Amino acid sequence: MATDPLAGITVLDLTNVLAGPFACHQLAHLGADVIKVETVGRGDLARNLGADPALSAQGMGISFLAQNAGKRSLTLNLKDPRGKEALRRLVRRADVLVENFRPGVMDRLGLGFDALKAENPNLIYCAISGFGQTGPWATRPAYDQIVQGASGVMSVTGAADGTPTRVGYPLADTVGGLTAAMTICAALNANPRGAFIDIPMVDAVLATMGWVVSNHLIGGITPERQGNENPTSAPSGAFQCADGLLNIAANKDEQWQALAQHLGRADLLEHPDFATREDRKRNRLRLRAELETVLTTRPASDWADALNAIGVPAGAVMSVPDILSHPQITTRDLLARFDNTPGVGRAIDVLRIGALINGVRPAVATPPPALGADSDAILRDLGYSAQDIATFRAEGVT
Repeated sequence: MATDPLAGITVLDLTNVLAGPFACHQLAHLGADVIKVETVGRGDLARNLGADPALSAQGMGISFLAQNAGKRSLTLNLKDPRGKEALRRLVRRADVLVENFRPGVMDRLGLGFDALKAENPNLIYCAISGFGQTGPWATRPAYDQIVQGASGVMSVTGAADGTPTRVGYPLADTVGGLTAAMTICAALNANPRGAFIDIPMVDAVLATMGWVVSNHLIGGITPERQGNENPTSAPSGAFQCADGLLNIAANKDEQWQALAQHLGRADLLEHPDFATREDRKRNRLRLRAELETVLTTRPASDWADALNAIGVPAGAVMSVPDILSHPQITTRDLLARFDNTPGVGRAIDVLRIGALINGVRPAVATPPPALGADSDAILRDLGYSAQDIATFRAEGVT
């Protein structure tokens, strides 16, 4: 079907926390069979993370629930020769393996790319790390905030007169995961298959900063914090209204003219300090103050409706609960509800993939798995007997 273009593809997800699990989550939504290979007894660290301590204590933390629906969970001790052999059996029939250990860990286990390529020459092996497989920082541990700081993101985020600020969600992990999923999909299209994909989160983030980076590389400008202002145009930013902030992006001259006229401030169009885009950029704070004398008289949502109607892009700054309950989201199948998730005891809502194919949102059918929920079935499929599996369990292999 068009909504599951990766049907028939098997992905081995050996990742933890966010970047890797998020990458494999995208692949699962697109139809891949994702087998999450987890540590015996502990599993993905994300199982113990999130805003609900009770769920975290049960190994079904919200951080895990957010990005593991549709996967199957197999626990293996990869330090045990029998666990390694089980993984090799999986690799022989898999298309993709994704891991986010520090560089060198899989090689020390005897399960690095060269070793696994000998088992399956067509294997696409994707290694996600903070700084890549080579370079002076390659072996450094890296969490999202570390990468946000190292990549320059924090240096351009926050108020101009404030301190560098992290983006309010795990941007580096998410961008790294999306970059991995995109590259894996491209590698699946190669003939013959078989590749080692090196995804450094810092590179992935920098690659999304094209305008900011190019202002430095080409324009010789050191990027600085701009707060809510758009450095390329004015008036373009977040403006105070009666009940909150309104984003306005009057980036074209005709949009600026329509905005000023609609607000009853046509006098600003004749003011020499606001005559051109560059004039407005130089005097953006004064221009903001003039516009807010009118904008503060009505709610942001009212202004958004009125301005969009005349071709001026605008939108209220909304909270997460507000946007999730808005018809723009609720009518387009972005949220999935699972009524029976093992280890949770109540219905949960999670996000699906941010795309539609032929008008249909790709979606997985099963909830996030309990730790090791599919171990027996997967091991049986690999040719292990019931006695083998019982021995593995007794001896901590699974």
